[in-house]
Amino acid sequence: MSIIKSTIKNTKTFQKFRNSSHYETFVKIKYHNKARKLINSLKTYLIYKIILPKTYNKYSKKEINSNKVIFLEMRYDKISNSFHNIFNQLYINYDFDLNIHYLQNNHPSKLKKYINAKNFIKEYATAKYVFLAEASREVSCVNKRSETTVIQLWHGCGAFKKFGMSTADLLFGSNRKVQKKYPFYKNFDLVQVSSKEVIWAYKEAMSIKENNIINPIGVSRTDIFFDKTFIKTAKDKIIKLFPNCENKKIILYAPTFRGRVLNGKISDCFDVSRFKKELGEQYVLIMKYHPLIKNRPVISEENKDFAIDLSDNTSIEELMCVSDICISDYSSLIFEYSLFERPLIFYAYDIDEYHDWRGFYYDYDEMTPGPICKTNDEMLSYIKNIENEFDKQKVIDFKNKFMNACDGNSTKRVLEFTFKDELIKHKRPVSLPKRDYHLIPSSNDKTYNASQILNKHTQNFDNLD
Repeated sequence: MSIIKSTIKNTKTFQKFRNSSHYETFVKIKYHNKARKLINSLKTYLIYKIILPKTYNKYSKKEINSNKVIFLEMRYDKISNSFHNIFNQLYINYDFDLNIHYLQNNHPSKLKKYINAKNFIKEYATAKYVFLAEASREVSCVNKRSETTVIQLWHGCGAFKKFGMSTADLLFGSNRKVQKKYPFYKNFDLVQVSSKEVIWAYKEAMSIKENNIINPIGVSRTDIFFDKTFIKTAKDKIIKLFPNCENKKIILYAPTFRGRVLNGKISDCFDVSRFKKELGEQYVLIMKYHPLIKNRPVISEENKDFAIDLSDNTSIEELMCVSDICISDYSSLIFEYSLFERPLIFYAYDIDEYHDWRGFYYDYDEMTPGPICKTNDEMLSYIKNIENEFDKQKVIDFKNKFMNACDGNSTKRVLEFTFKDELIKHKRPVSLPKRDYHLIPSSNDKTYNASQILNKHTQNFDNLD
């Protein structure tokens, strides 16, 4: 009887709402959202199932350019550090036709992104070699010609937070059916990883069935951590940017983003004032936020002698080299930082929510080689007693498990795998000067080759922001 009464009541309530002036607005919004989703689905289908594949098929009828090497930058308008070592080695020592293509997937103009994608596809169709460091529907949406070698220099080490097909149907991920229809991880000939231990995670995330594609030959960009010149230069640079850090220990705070890729966020729950009050005599604090975080917490004037945000003018690699303690959360930088065998702190104030949102490949409590803290008090207590609390062997064991292929020679192994005998054929008689390509700014929508990049590199980057 109560169910009948409830149904009648709800029906009357609905009828009242339907007769109100708000109902028409509700219907318009509902159908507008449905129409927008339908239009976006049609656009995605047209681009990735018809236009780009047809463009590729048309241009792949041309002869392959055996000298052409493409570096595909998905998001940024400059060359990311994932490509730095490979590009430098090829430019300095070999005479390949090097091209860098910026897709700029974060650009607000959808038309510009489409034009960039189509331009890349035309180049992709005749390229002998393609390097990328992120997920890419553009690389994956075609039936790649067998003469082309595609190398995935994945931007992270180890296997921490889930990605790709591992997040399908989770809050963070997209629908499993959609991911299969429009794949991100197809056409790879090599995926470099940091150790044999993590191969299973990448196979799951990228839906790769073959056993020889995901290869534990190390991660190219970690080679700089074994470069004494790079480490010294990084130290000099940080002191120049923040003179207060000289003769003090450095705490690096480098959290990952929350939310989705296009609107990354971070909570303002790190108490800089407390850290200054309790640690200011011995330490300074450097912030390095994930590049997807647009609205970052502001450091107050009274704390600027203790803390600085260097997100815009230093690389995470430079900061890891100079830091004595690293505080992070769910970022894969913990794997790279373990190479230094220094203390790691995990500020996981939202661990339960983050686990439900995205998930991890390993049990968070068991894998982390340092204390898991949910409050500023816990972090401060650990740092004050770090001489007694720090378990170096735990970090070493973590490094040996997840980073044992990263030994300073990963770039050499990637080049040998990719180019094989072609390296000898393209060897320069005299090597060219080294250039710091990962700091080249660009806002183009075309491919830039090495000679054009040299012209762009005459700028002074000391004050780049």
